[in-house]
Amino acid sequence: MRWLIDGYNVIRRSPDLSSRERESLEAGRQALCRLLGQAARARGDQFTVVFDGAGGGGSAGMQGVRVIFSSARESADRVLARMAAEGGAVVSNDREVRKAAARAGAIAITTDEFLPRLEAAAPPARSPEWSEGRDDQDEVASRPKKGNPRRLGKKARAAARALGRLGPTSGGASARP
Repeated sequence: MRWLIDGYNVIRRSPDLSSRERESLEAGRQALCRLLGQAARARGDQFTVVFDGAGGGGSAGMQGVRVIFSSARESADRVLARMAAEGGAVVSNDREVRKAAARAGAIAITTDEFLPRLEAAAPPARSPEWSEGRDDQDEVASRPKKGNPRRLGKKARAAARALGRLGPTSGGASARP
């Protein structure tokens, strides 16, 4: 599976990663890449992490993890939207990034859905913390839906399949939105 990761968005949603970022930006980036590298080795998936900042310079990475820094003229969000056209799953809590990914045909997954699976696949350090109220939920359509009301929608099923590749969540949390 090909994963496109909004780097700083993921770092700042994880208590462990954000504490590393407080040491330095580089420490936060390296901690995320190590975590993704463990998942890449365990599952054989490919992770591309996109960070804002031409100051980081070009691209770098490790086995199964590719790191890209956006140029001064283009944000990481635009790079992710462009790369989403090639397929895979885009991980971000940024609503615009997820919408652009869905328009491009990629699977859009929130950071809050992704992190518990990623951290559960890694050696246990501490249990993931869930945020209670998520204000970035998409609006519910006003027209009545057809079909089985208990079955997830097509996009939600695709996201659940992608997340299932990372393994079960710790603490019994569901991948259902």
